[in-house]
Amino acid sequence: MDQPRPKQIFGAQVNGQGVELLIAPQETLLEVLRDRLELTGSKEGCGEGVCGACTVLVDGQPRRACLTLALEAQGLSVLTVEGLAQGGELSREQRAFIEHGAIQCGYCTPGMLMATRDLLSREPFPDEAAIRRQISGHVCRCTGYAKIVEAVAALGQAAPGEEQP
Repeated sequence: MDQPRPKQIFGAQVNGQGVELLIAPQETLLEVLRDRLELTGSKEGCGEGVCGACTVLVDGQPRRACLTLALEAQGLSVLTVEGLAQGGELSREQRAFIEHGAIQCGYCTPGMLMATRDLLSREPFPDEAAIRRQISGHVCRCTGYAKIVEAVAALGQAAPGEEQP
């Protein structure tokens, strides 16, 4: 019979706040976020890293939280969909998704928003091909992707220095 592994301290910056928890070493980042920190925006759609619903940014890099052990994010910065809004104001990505009707059932939306944040951080004015490549690892069964592509494209249309939607 296997002995339970001793718990370990997990410490990270989650949405800009320092977090320290005692966790089991096999806990995924998604389990810690949802079950321990009650940040339920990230969804478990497949548990296999295929659907993208659990995508978060770890030190600015997209990660499938269902496949990432929480301890892999030890000491790092984790941004979830809840961390996009600041001071009660929706982020520009969130506003664009609403304005362009890119939200249907909403299950894929958190992952799509995190993929959008990642893309725009690297490529502020993406073309349609770049947008489609970025979201290709995210499953959406409601929108047909057209409205999502439209929303992300609108974010990249403002000239440099102009206020983005």
